[in-house]
Amino acid sequence: GSSSSQKHIVSAYHLSSGRVRGVYLHLAPALLTGRVISTLAPEKDVDGLFSIVNELRYILKYFILHNRHRIHLNPLSQVKKADAVVLLGAGPAEVPPTWLKPGAAVIRCDSALTSGSAKGPCVNTNNNNSVFWLHVTKQKANVVLGSCRWLREQQYQDWSLRLLKLQPLNPVPSDIQISRAQTPKSVQQLAQEIGLLPGELEPYGRNKAKVRLSLLERLQAQPDGNLVLVAGITPTPLGEGKSTVTIGLVQALSAHLKLNSFACLRQPSQGPTFGVKGGAAGGGYAQVIPMEEFNLHLTGDIHAITAANNLVAAAIDARMLHEATQSDKALFNRLVPSVNGVRKFSPIQISRLRRLGLSTTEPASLTAEEVRAPSCGWTWTPPMVDTNDRFLRKITVGQASTEKGHSRETGSDIAVASEIMAILALADGLGDMRVRLARMVVGTSRSGQPITAEDLGVSGALAVLMKDAIKPTLMQTLEGTPVFVHAGPFANIAHGNSSVLADKLALKLVGRDGFVVTEAGFGADIGMEKFFSIKCRASGLRPSAVVLVATVRALKMHGGGPNVSAGSPLPREYIDENLSLVTGGCHSNLRKQIEIAHLFGVPVVVALNVFKTDTAAEIALVCRLALECGARAAVPCHHWALGGRGSVELARAVKEASAAPSHFQFLYETEMPIVEKIRTIAQKVYGADDIALSPQAEAEIQTYEQQGYRSLPICMAKTHLSLSHMPDKKGAPTGFTLPIRTVRASIGAGFIYPLVGTMSTMPGLPTRPCFYDIDLDPVTEEITGLF
Repeated sequence: GSSSSQKHIVSAYHLSSGRVRGVYLHLAPALLTGRVISTLAPEKDVDGLFSIVNELRYILKYFILHNRHRIHLNPLSQVKKADAVVLLGAGPAEVPPTWLKPGAAVIRCDSALTSGSAKGPCVNTNNNNSVFWLHVTKQKANVVLGSCRWLREQQYQDWSLRLLKLQPLNPVPSDIQISRAQTPKSVQQLAQEIGLLPGELEPYGRNKAKVRLSLLERLQAQPDGNLVLVAGITPTPLGEGKSTVTIGLVQALSAHLKLNSFACLRQPSQGPTFGVKGGAAGGGYAQVIPMEEFNLHLTGDIHAITAANNLVAAAIDARMLHEATQSDKALFNRLVPSVNGVRKFSPIQISRLRRLGLSTTEPASLTAEEVRAPSCGWTWTPPMVDTNDRFLRKITVGQASTEKGHSRETGSDIAVASEIMAILALADGLGDMRVRLARMVVGTSRSGQPITAEDLGVSGALAVLMKDAIKPTLMQTLEGTPVFVHAGPFANIAHGNSSVLADKLALKLVGRDGFVVTEAGFGADIGMEKFFSIKCRASGLRPSAVVLVATVRALKMHGGGPNVSAGSPLPREYIDENLSLVTGGCHSNLRKQIEIAHLFGVPVVVALNVFKTDTAAEIALVCRLALECGARAAVPCHHWALGGRGSVELARAVKEASAAPSHFQFLYETEMPIVEKIRTIAQKVYGADDIALSPQAEAEIQTYEQQGYRSLPICMAKTHLSLSHMPDKKGAPTGFTLPIRTVRASIGAGFIYPLVGTMSTMPGLPTRPCFYDIDLDPVTEEITGLF
C-alpha cells in the first residue's frame, strides 16, 4: 500500500563494533503469520546472518502475540505489574490511577502523531497503527538493550586467546625457517581475543595493525597490570639475546602459566639489520612473526621519522638562503603574502609573535625593527637516513652555484638516534607529540635565545607527517601471544626504549594480574638507567621487576676471555668449559649490573640465556653466583630451543618478584646542576672517579642553563661495549675519568645528552655487512638471508 503503515520497513542498527545489534520491523498485520516466522528459521547460519534472523523471528513472534491477545481476560492483574503501559485499541481510553504501579509510565498512541498532526494523544482503532506503535515501543527497548551492550563492550574484556601450537625441532632450524613454518592468526582475530574493538584497529595487511589511542580513553578506569623491564649485562658485539628472552618470557606467561601478557619491543633500524647484528625479531622458537615484516619497514614509522627530520633540515636550508639573499622587507612580504589586498598572519606566525612578546595580529602594525629577521646559528643536522653511513659524519652542504656560496660544514645522524624518534617514544598522545615537536630547538639567535621548530613554522607539518606513527603496531609471537612494536631509539646514542604509549596500552589490556614485558637496549648501565631516569619520569610508569639477561659467553669475556668480533669464529675459550672465566665475569660485570638495578630499588631476576655450547657446570655456577651478587632469583632459559616451555621457570620467578614490595627511587633530582647529574651517572653507574668536560661542553652546558633547561634529565651517549668510555675495557673498570666531548639538547624529547669520548651518532658498516646474504626469490617473493 501507499501508507507508511502498510510498508515493510526494516531498520538495522549497529554500533562502533560494526556488528548488528537490533532489527526493528514495521509490518502490515497480514504479514504477521507463523509462515513468515518459519521462513526465517534456517537450520544453520547463512553468510553470518544467523543473529539477524533470530532478531527477526523474536520480533515477529512479539507482534503476533500482541495482535492476537491484545485483550486480556484479566487486564487489571497485568497492568498492575507493568513499569510502562501502552494504550492501543478502539476509542479513547483512560487508565484509572488505582490500576497503575507507583511511578509507572503511560504511553498513549495517537494516529495524528503518525501523520504529523500535533493533536493530543488518543487511541486509534487502526490495527496497522497499533503495529506501528508496537514497533516504536520495541525500537525503544532495543535502543536501551543496544546501549547496554555497547557499555559492556567499552569495559575491559577477559581474554580468549587462542594459542598457536609449537613443535620444536632438533637441531633448531634457522630463524626464518621457523617463522615461515608457523601460520599466524589474522591480526583482526588476535585483536578480538585480547579485547580490542574493531574500530580501534587499523590493519596493515593480514599480520599487523595500528592500534588507535582511543583505547586508552575507553579503558581509563581499568587497573594497570605489572610492568617488567628486560635489561642485560654489558654485551659482546654479537648481542646476548634480550629480545629473545623478552619474547620467550611472554610466551611462557601466556601459553603455559595462562596469564595475560604483552611484549613491547622497539622497531628495528635498517642500520643493524643490514649491518652486523641482523634483525631484532628474537630467535629460534621465541620470535615475533612474520619476522620479515617485523624487520623490514613494518608500518612505516621510521620512514615517517626520516621524512620529518628531513623536512626540518630543508626548512632551515631554505630559510638560511632566503634570509641571506633578501632584504628584511622583501622576506616579510613573502612570508606574509597579500591576498586580495590584505596581509594576514597564519596561526603559527602568531605563535612566533607571542614568543617574541608581541601581541599584535595586524602585519601592518609591526615596526621595521620588529620585522627584522633574527640572525641565527642553526644546530639541526642535515637530512638523515636509516642506514649506517660513516661518510655522512662530516659533510659540506650547499656547494651548488644556485646556493650562491652559502655552503657550510655539518654532519648527519642516523634517523633512529634523532630527537623526533625520541619524541615518538616519549609522547603520551597526539597532542603531547605536537607540543614536543613544536619546542624542538633547531638553532640559537645571536642574543642567545633558542629558535624552535614552531618559530621556523614547520611544527604543524611535522605533526601531520607523524600522525600515524604515534599509533603502536600490533603483531604476535610464534605461540600467538600479542606484541606491540613501537619506536626504536638506539640505546647507546638515544634513550633506547620502546614507546610510553605501547606500554600504557598494553598495561590496560592485560588487566590487573597481567604482565607487560618491555625491553631496554644494551646493558643495564645504558638502556635500563635511561628507562628509569627518562622514560619513567616522562610517563609515571614504574616497573615491578627487572630481568637481567646474561650469557656464559659474555661472562667469559668479562672474566678475562679474548676479544669477541662479529664475523670471526669464536675462540676456544668460549666453546670449551671454563669455570674460572665465568667466575670472573660474575664477580665483575654481573655484580655491577645488579648493583646498578638496586640503585633504583627494583628486584632483579637473572635470566641466563643458554647456548648449546654451555655446560651444566657453567650454568649452575652462574645461577649460584648471581644469587650471591644480590639477584632475587637466577634461572636458566631454553626458549630459543623450546619456545615458551623453555622459560616457564623464568616466568614463575618474575611473577614472584613482581609480587614483592617495590621501593623504586630515582638516581638523581632533576633540579641538580647539569654537571652534577652527569657526574652522578658517571660515578654511581659507570664506576668512574670523575668527569672531564671539554671547553666546548662547558660552554654548551652554560648556554642550556641560561636558556632554562637545567631541570632536564640526562641521556648519556656512550659505548655499549664497556661500563667505561673505552670499548676494550671489560668487566667492571675503575680508576678512570669519563671525558665529555660535547653536550647536545633534545628539548622536545626532554633531555640533555652528553657525548662521551669518541662516541658517534652515525654508525658505520663493517667490512662484510649482513646485506651480502640477503636476497629475494622473484617467483615466490620469499626473502632469504635475514636472521
